[in-house]
Amino acid sequence: MYAIVSIGGQQFKVEKDRKIFVNRLNAEEGASVDFDQVLLVDNDGDVKIGAPVVEGAKVSAKVLSHMKGNKVIVFKKKRRKGYRKKNGHRQYLSQIQIENIEG
Repeated sequence: MYAIVSIGGQQFKVEKDRKIFVNRLNAEEGASVDFDQVLLVDNDGDVKIGAPVVEGAKVSAKVLSHMKGNKVIVFKKKRRKGYRKKNGHRQYLSQIQIENIEG
């Protein structure tokens, strides 16, 4: 059984006991969170497609940890002008584990 759920404006394919990284959630570590924006549910060939969401479907997950992602270097240059800019960015992430898919 799997579902496609929208979390923070991004879509993820989730299964029970799978761990995924999402943008930072406003929840404490160890807390349980529910996502009701389920776009598709597949239960062993029985597919339910929402328009835009599946009614009554819900995905519950547990927040395992909060962390920062890998550093991304942004480097801008214009040749022959002496213009160089270097900037780094680290995205704030949350690791969640899917506990249950209802729907």
